[in-house]
Amino acid sequence: MTAQALPGAAFPLGATPNSGGTNFAVASAGDGVLLCLFDAAGVETQISLRERDGDVWHGFVPGVGPGQAYGYRVTGPYDPQRGLRCNPAKLLLDPYARAIDGEVRFGPQVLGYAVDDPEAPSTLDSAGHVPRSLVVDASFDWAARPRPRYSYPDTVIYEIHVKGFTAAHPSVPEQLRGTYAGLAHDAAVAHLVDLGVSTVELLPVHHSVPEQFLPARGLTNYWGYNTIGYFAPHADYSAAVRGGKPGGQVAEFQAMVDVLHSAGLEVILDVVFNHTAEGNHLGPTLCHRGLDNAAYYQLDPADPRSYVDTTGTGNSLNASSPVSLQLIMDSLRYWLTEMGVDGFRFDLAPTLARQEGGFDTLSAFFDLVSQDPVVSRAKLIAEPWDVGRADSYDLGQFPPLWSEWNGRYRDVMRDFWRSHEGLIGEVASRLSGSSDLYQTAGRRPTASVNFITVHDGFTLADLVSYNSKHNEANGEANRDGTDDNRSWNCGAEGPTTDPAVLDLRARQNRAMLTTLLLSFGIPMLLGGDELGRTQHGNNNAYCQDNAISWFDWSSPDEQLLGFTRKLIALRRAHPVLRRSRFLTGVEATELRWYTPTGAEMSPSDWGDPAARSIAVYLDGADDPDRATDGTPLVDDDFLLLINAWWQPLDFALPATRAGQTWSPEIDTYEPSGTAPPANIMVGEHITVRPRSIIVLRGRRELGRP
Repeated sequence: MTAQALPGAAFPLGATPNSGGTNFAVASAGDGVLLCLFDAAGVETQISLRERDGDVWHGFVPGVGPGQAYGYRVTGPYDPQRGLRCNPAKLLLDPYARAIDGEVRFGPQVLGYAVDDPEAPSTLDSAGHVPRSLVVDASFDWAARPRPRYSYPDTVIYEIHVKGFTAAHPSVPEQLRGTYAGLAHDAAVAHLVDLGVSTVELLPVHHSVPEQFLPARGLTNYWGYNTIGYFAPHADYSAAVRGGKPGGQVAEFQAMVDVLHSAGLEVILDVVFNHTAEGNHLGPTLCHRGLDNAAYYQLDPADPRSYVDTTGTGNSLNASSPVSLQLIMDSLRYWLTEMGVDGFRFDLAPTLARQEGGFDTLSAFFDLVSQDPVVSRAKLIAEPWDVGRADSYDLGQFPPLWSEWNGRYRDVMRDFWRSHEGLIGEVASRLSGSSDLYQTAGRRPTASVNFITVHDGFTLADLVSYNSKHNEANGEANRDGTDDNRSWNCGAEGPTTDPAVLDLRARQNRAMLTTLLLSFGIPMLLGGDELGRTQHGNNNAYCQDNAISWFDWSSPDEQLLGFTRKLIALRRAHPVLRRSRFLTGVEATELRWYTPTGAEMSPSDWGDPAARSIAVYLDGADDPDRATDGTPLVDDDFLLLINAWWQPLDFALPATRAGQTWSPEIDTYEPSGTAPPANIMVGEHITVRPRSIIVLRGRRELGRP
């Protein structure tokens, strides 16, 4: 190993190995940058990077290759009142590190300031308390590998945590449980394939560290929404790293994606570009703060010592800065091209589009995404809210390329199945794709990612089992987590042996899943809901890396699992259930709404606060969006009889098409969801039992609309 650096190149950023050595390039506004190389014993060799193009410092070090541990130290002014926080006593991660090794050991050593005087720089060396960046060869030949691509209407998303999915899976070898390799194991893949989903959405896999207060409680940031490495797969999810191979997480992640692709599954990453793990001005100095504080973070104009915080974490990434924007776009492109993923869900996405504080669809971030030939073709999903601003809830405001988590869908459907009044009109809007939110901007129903439960909040089993959150295990006296759960325990709080309560809970689950999977838009399932997974009333299990959060494979709800498979198969088999355009105006005959009497809904029916039941007719005739080869597409007709009332209701089958005969496909009142075979004619009556849905199918012959 040499202590000299050749000039090297300013591009690409990060550590790029080749046959003769490694090129290092890092962006910093400091006065000088030291590249710090560490041997196996932890001995540090410092190399001054003397070449600077703009604010990019670079050098080529011969003889250095994959596996080399490194970091940076930056010299320059430490002046918090001007937002400057350079401190060469702090070893910094490379923002472009492809892999990270080691953990943060919290203490005064990781702070950039002196504990007794935050205006003065700390002189304590942090090298023994922070992780290292690793040189990695991340090349992988994706061109020769299969890669599924599902249109938005054909997409069914399944949200899981890499570790929690297999941490307790009995058919996954113990050494692979909770890892990327575990998710790629045959037993894990078989569950996903048998379920019928198209797309796996992974909670954050970028390398993250816990908040400082969590280890003191014996907890950690399990969800991973505390990113410190936007290019590095989280090391703790790697069987290779656990087996003593630092840097092995990169190839293991790539192999996992390849296996999922080969099984016909897309992979979407939940990404956190709105903030980093360095927290507020009193947080640790691990990377971005010490490299270029003002370039990476939004500083408070009135007091540059502090940060603008629209995330609730203490800081917000500065998406107006060219340095931050380049980091975001380079990371997105890297995960798509080198790591093989198919899209992203953006946590607290409005923070990325704030121009001078306000949410702006013409922001630089949206412009860059729309113009990028790689990123613009990926699946892009926004969480359309952040915190702390008057315009923090931006549902329906994102550009046409984007889909959005539809929080209105979640709230309305939860309330409807609790039999709240006055919702029938909005239920219809949510079922048919939320045109009130998306149509005027020229967007389609697939702009709406529909969900009833996600990682943040109750699971589906808990949604029908608890009226209140039970977060005591989080160590915050049950103060954390939302109180707006819109849940109903069906008559008993938590576990019960009462058969009537258990029956009602199961029926509520089936009704909500049916609503979700038969609505226009993109359905998203919370992983484990199909198994009856519970978190025992914890609606904020972000810090629970244990059985509270992990899948319990020992006693799955087999009936619910079979029912969910049946629903997904029904949706995937029938294009009429996943139409990609709003059916309004001259096309309104393709989507009609009826009262239980069989009459078309009138204005007074829509305004009736007592209405908790409706019939929905879906005409399976030709859909021009799907006749791509010029062949008329004819699907069967469907009639959804929905009863959120607490008593049975008789529905008269409406006059839809002459001579139409209906047969039941699904009855959610039944534990299996199976309806007895029958042929029912227009005008006949069918009883829909309390809080349930009957799905009727009217067969058409191909080519005979």
